[in-house]
Amino acid sequence: MATDARPVRLTPAEFDALYRRLAGRAAEGDGGALTPARVLAATREVRTGRTVTMAAPVQTAPGPDDPEPARHRMSQWPGRSGESGSGLHFAMDRFAMNVHGDADSHVDALCHVIYDGTLHGGVPASTVTEGGATALAIDAARDGIVGRGVLLDIPRLRGVPWLEPGDDVSADDLGAAERAQGVRVTEGDLLFVRVGHRLRRAELGAWHVARARAGLHPSAMEFLAERRVCVLGGDGNNDTAPSCTDGVDFPVHVLAIHAMGLYLLDYLQFEDLARVCEEEGRWSFLCVVAPLRLPEATGSPVNPIAVL
Repeated sequence: MATDARPVRLTPAEFDALYRRLAGRAAEGDGGALTPARVLAATREVRTGRTVTMAAPVQTAPGPDDPEPARHRMSQWPGRSGESGSGLHFAMDRFAMNVHGDADSHVDALCHVIYDGTLHGGVPASTVTEGGATALAIDAARDGIVGRGVLLDIPRLRGVPWLEPGDDVSADDLGAAERAQGVRVTEGDLLFVRVGHRLRRAELGAWHVARARAGLHPSAMEFLAERRVCVLGGDGNNDTAPSCTDGVDFPVHVLAIHAMGLYLLDYLQFEDLARVCEEEGRWSFLCVVAPLRLPEATGSPVNPIAVL
């Protein structure tokens, strides 16, 4: 079983060295790119035809982790303005939400992280303006992100229902989870890492996750680079809080999006999928991620679907 000791803090120099290593690997070639051949190979993961959502219900009530929740308003309904029940009528509504909040499932575009004045690949930060992002926006994923998904369940590995806020997932944890679950993360995979954030929230209530949450240690990104995955998704923010990197509050976001060019999915929910994976005795599946077509947006609400 993996250790639950908190990994060491990273100094700015250590983080910079890690950033350079990961960015260098990303620049070597397409690596984990989702080629048609890899998408076709991923379809072989479908054996029973079961489909499972990895999204949480959109939150509309305020809480410690969601002071500005999504707003859902009905704009038309039966009986509005004295309408009679006869004839044809439509029920209609309207949604508004903060895409990058700490409660709702979403995918980050490659323009989401600005680090040292640039976006991923050295694209100038000035391409993000008041009107939106003119480069690396979420519409780049308009054809979907489809491939082989793998779920690694860290609480299952450690024999606990969830990781406590502030705990880190190490590269050793990821490797140990692979062995315990009988699965291996391979090139081009969509990797999902469960820390149990959603289960803890459901059983104990919401808390101020900006101050304390479980996530990956930055050094765990070496594992993703070695396996050349193309997506990272978590049931929390993917980053631990408080940060274990001096001077960088969201080191995993910086490494995944800015250095490696990965799409990052935050605040998913894996309770349904983990149960189905246990029932079927396997932890890999076809995964379909379909962001909304939002031109010049830095992210999108998302409902990833696992097909087993």
